[in-house]
Amino acid sequence: MRSSSSAAANLATHVHSTQHPSSVLRVATYNIHKGVRGVGPRKRLEIHNLALGIEALDTDLVFLQEVRFLNRAEARKFPDTHIGWPRMPQADYLAPEGFEVAYRTNATTRHGEHGNALLSRWPLGDVGHHDVSDHRFEQRGLLHVPVHWNGLLVHAIVAHFGLIHAGRVRQVERLARFIEAEVPEGELLIVAGDFNDWGVKLDAPMRALGLDRAGVPGDPPTRFNTFPSRLPVFSMDRIYTRGLRCISTSVPRGSAWARMSDHLPLVAELALS
Repeated sequence: MRSSSSAAANLATHVHSTQHPSSVLRVATYNIHKGVRGVGPRKRLEIHNLALGIEALDTDLVFLQEVRFLNRAEARKFPDTHIGWPRMPQADYLAPEGFEVAYRTNATTRHGEHGNALLSRWPLGDVGHHDVSDHRFEQRGLLHVPVHWNGLLVHAIVAHFGLIHAGRVRQVERLARFIEAEVPEGELLIVAGDFNDWGVKLDAPMRALGLDRAGVPGDPPTRFNTFPSRLPVFSMDRIYTRGLRCISTSVPRGSAWARMSDHLPLVAELALS
């Protein structure tokens, strides 16, 4: 990350560094499209703008997908100047000052690797990873990180599901087995990420796992649309919770957000049930 501090120092700053009460857990999920937009000569680097955007969200937890650990081809295309390819992994670069970072690789490619990340204002426990790939052409995984929030333990799972519905159903089943094995019953849980669920078919099987989709009753469905970022008509980015209730949601919109990724971030404020 761009700067670091001990867990104790982090705890001292957490209470005073947000615009929301410490009793509210403000979270966001964001597919950052590997920090790059466009193709060919019009390809542009957006990682620096993404860092500013993530800091502006003022969240406690940021669930990130499509995060580069390294990519040698992109590093050559965008030389390392003050606006070039960062010298550190993207998750560390994107983390606001004082945040802790967890990252695990989902996919290894010819030029590098990418995966899921969690950025946290609060101290983190041991980082775990579980492969939920449905076939060899789509490498997918779950990033599991316990978060120490206000004296409570919150299990955070960052997910990025596949492009085929039948595969996503199988990935929910693998998620269920993972939760049963790794998350004790009754402990707080957030599962967030890009579910690629164009038809909104996963809410029911997620409810069967005891996970409720974050939202405020009465909010119109279009409030949660995050994809594509220039004209969002699908709500593929989701936040599911157990033991927490949602008190507000928002999706930042506008030209600046539309250019940074093909997804918009989804933000939710959570409190104890």
